[in-house]
Amino acid sequence: MKFKSISNNNSLSICVFCSSSDAVDDIYTTEAHHLGTLMALRGHRLVYGGTNAGMMRVVASAMKSAGGSVTGVIPEKIYNHGRAFDAADELIVTKDLRERKATMEQRSDAFIALPGGIGTLEEALEIMTLRQLQLHEKPLVFLNTAGYFEPLFSMLRTMAMQRFMKPDYAKLYCVTTNAYDAILAIETFSPDVLASKWFDTE
Repeated sequence: MKFKSISNNNSLSICVFCSSSDAVDDIYTTEAHHLGTLMALRGHRLVYGGTNAGMMRVVASAMKSAGGSVTGVIPEKIYNHGRAFDAADELIVTKDLRERKATMEQRSDAFIALPGGIGTLEEALEIMTLRQLQLHEKPLVFLNTAGYFEPLFSMLRTMAMQRFMKPDYAKLYCVTTNAYDAILAIETFSPDVLASKWFDTE
């Protein structure tokens, strides 16, 4: 990934993917709180999954406490279970998860994946897939708190070594270990030119 300096006054809509579990270790919720606070102080806007649970609630609450703007995108089924973050500046209720992901992608300039479960992985990997197909040029940052994503990165390296994807596709994402560096990576992002995803085996 290449970087260039840009003005900190450029406000971005940053989509955050993360866990809705209230049972995770404090090390993860603490970093989620740092991220929400820093995003607000830097003048960025939050786009996220719209719920009032787990790290999702922590990020959104930290944004609001620091004066930031929050857009929640929540599927109707989850909304009907009373799981919406009522303090959101804008709450978009979608018919299903597929519409939720599409809406978040369309409304966002960049993406940060915090530790999470299968939903978080699905969301982040879809952003990688769309970038691989050159359908967008938006940055994706994995905030690798306590080395959480190391098994995923190992799997991606295995994919490249066994030619299920090109090694060049390590450029599809950036990895940081703290919230400040995650935001800096987005603010200074400049997209690389990626080769076609298909191997020439002739």
